[in-house]
Amino acid sequence: MGSRNYLGNSVLEYLRALLGTHAAALRAACRERDRGASAVELAVITAIILAIAVALLAVIRIFVRTEQSKIHP
Repeated sequence: MGSRNYLGNSVLEYLRALLGTHAAALRAACRERDRGASAVELAVITAIILAIAVALLAVIRIFVRTEQSKIHP
């Protein structure tokens, strides 16, 4: 079975850059002891990770549903 790339490389690069930007802002806020901003940044990063997890779940469910007909008992 070959590897399937459901998400394009450009999408992954965008998500990596987005998370990197938020992580850098979080590190900067932690250095400055700006706890309110760091809490917001942490919430944003958590929401992004949750969205990625939900997207992966959807991709896996679609894959399983399309491939289940190939399984013979």
